Amino acid sequence: MSRYAVRARTSELDPERDFEEINRLLATVEFPWDINQALSFALFRTYAVPTVGQLLFDTGEFTGRVQKRYDDTTLLLDAVLEHGLDSDEGRAGIRRVNQMHGAYDISNDDMRYVLATFVVTPVRWIEDYGWRQLNHNEVVAATNYYRRLGALMGIKDIPVTYTEFARFLDEYEDKNFAYNDGARKVADSTLALMATFPPNDKAPAWLINIFARSLMDDALLDAFGYKHPPRVAQIVSRAALRARGRLVRFFPVRKAPIHARDLPNIRSYPNGYDLTELGTFPRGCPVPQH
Repeated sequence: MSRYAVRARTSELDPERDFEEINRLLATVEFPWDINQALSFALFRTYAVPTVGQLLFDTGEFTGRVQKRYDDTTLLLDAVLEHGLDSDEGRAGIRRVNQMHGAYDISNDDMRYVLATFVVTPVRWIEDYGWRQLNHNEVVAATNYYRRLGALMGIKDIPVTYTEFARFLDEYEDKNFAYNDGARKVADSTLALMATFPPNDKAPAWLINIFARSLMDDALLDAFGYKHPPRVAQIVSRAALRARGRLVRFFPVRKAPIHARDLPNIRSYPNGYDLTELGTFPRGCPVPQH
């Protein structure tokens, strides 16, 4: 398979009809590392909205059991991606997410914003650090995938195009990013977790912390009250990621998809897991659905 076989395939597909297949190819074959990194940093953006960050702190999940919470969220969303939005596994994953969200008073705007981070952040990450740029079909397909997921989550007034998602995200951040003690604690906990992920665990935690903060924009750093890293650290960190992207072009082509359960970051379930038991049960375990 040639280095550009996936791009050739996605160029032939219809992003209005085949958006699941296109998005699956991007996330599991073409850019699994990049998209995983981008979504990890998307989490920080959601914390910087005080109504989101404080709620996550209040649950205690992102400070007391951050590894499990990270794993559960990743595995639930990956089951939807792997098996399909309308598959039994996909609907089970979405049902679990909806049950968790339904236990709290979350505004539709906050839900739309979190959804927007899943659409926009990976595209911007790949634009900056990917080994190639996304084509039109890929951006449209990723947008349509999350529009469909958002609809299944009951989110209203979902943006239609990628441009609309990006505009909504930027405007929401301009209006809502602000410091919050609970959100800062959640961000600190997540940064500490990232330092334990392979191969980060081979470096000093303080170095990983500087590297991560060097990839955050000023508005995000200010929302957490984080000290801005030295300019040289930002230049070196971002240059290293761009250099990686250039090198990946010459790596052997991935022949099999990689899923979240295959990642070394996912560590809570060495003996496997039941999709319906992932996540939290704030209202108690519901009656099993048949």
